[in-house]
Amino acid sequence: MNRSACLIFNPAAGQNDPDQDLATIRELLEPYIDLEIRLTTPEVDADAIATEAHAQGVDTIIVAGGDGTLSATATALVGTNIPIGVIPRGTANALASALGLPDQIEAACQTIVGGATRVIDTAQCNGLPMVLLAGIGFEAETIARASRKAKDHFGVLAYLLAGIQEWRSFSSFTAEIQTEDKVIHVTASALTVANAAPPTSFLAQGPAGVIFDDGLLDLTVVAPASRMRAVTAAYHLLRSAMNHSTATDRDDIGYLRAREMTIRTDPPQKVVLDGEIIGTTPIKVECIPGGLTIFVPQEAAPAAPIEKLEGLPDLTIESKSKKLTDNATETG
Repeated sequence: MNRSACLIFNPAAGQNDPDQDLATIRELLEPYIDLEIRLTTPEVDADAIATEAHAQGVDTIIVAGGDGTLSATATALVGTNIPIGVIPRGTANALASALGLPDQIEAACQTIVGGATRVIDTAQCNGLPMVLLAGIGFEAETIARASRKAKDHFGVLAYLLAGIQEWRSFSSFTAEIQTEDKVIHVTASALTVANAAPPTSFLAQGPAGVIFDDGLLDLTVVAPASRMRAVTAAYHLLRSAMNHSTATDRDDIGYLRAREMTIRTDPPQKVVLDGEIIGTTPIKVECIPGGLTIFVPQEAAPAAPIEKLEGLPDLTIESKSKKLTDNATETG
């Protein structure tokens, strides 16, 4: 035994017996790793524990909990090069799914013991850390509808039920999207900026394969003209996500990649960041290449097509350099 690790364990995560889960984790890891076990509490969350463990010089940090616990731990360790072991115990386990990590305790522990790591990107959204994605419009409204009680009772189905309710009040908004070299105007019902995304985040699946270590963010624009078109567009994205098929080719779904994006909407729209509502638009999202080191069992998905925007309603695209030149001329 020559490895040490801080195990951050959230006893409130998931629906299993936390005592049994912790006993299983210890049985699988302690023969190989010297574990310091720290439990999260309402007063002490995962990022505080991870920050303290890093300051104490721990070799590895292992986190067992839901997406909130995993995201908080990752937030504290961006740029530290400390490898993170992920043991998913939550409702959706979106982070593990997005990175291709096992969602069972036994397999997750085997991955950590195996010691293979991969460096992945992170991002910032309005100055807040982002590991997965920021959703605007439909996805954010759906997350807002899914109550804690519903998630405890129905699990991941709570999001599906909330999505059905939100679909009944289908609406669109106008958006301006600025990247390093473009200014895009479009009418949409959902915008998703992803650093990494599980198949269940199907509104992020325009390019059919969000790449989490390319130094770029993936934007998917969903712009159906009617409620029925919204259903078929969502089904198309879900099928692409589950089958790992090629990028979508619909006139009401567009996508692009960029290092940073600034998004403004009219009217302002709710924003969900890694599963939590953080306010409303506008947002600025910036990629942080190589921000985290994760224990992994497999390689990332292959690269997907870079850009497809043609056909979206009320779409205009202009060079950002041209816009800057025009603005300077008007000012002069």
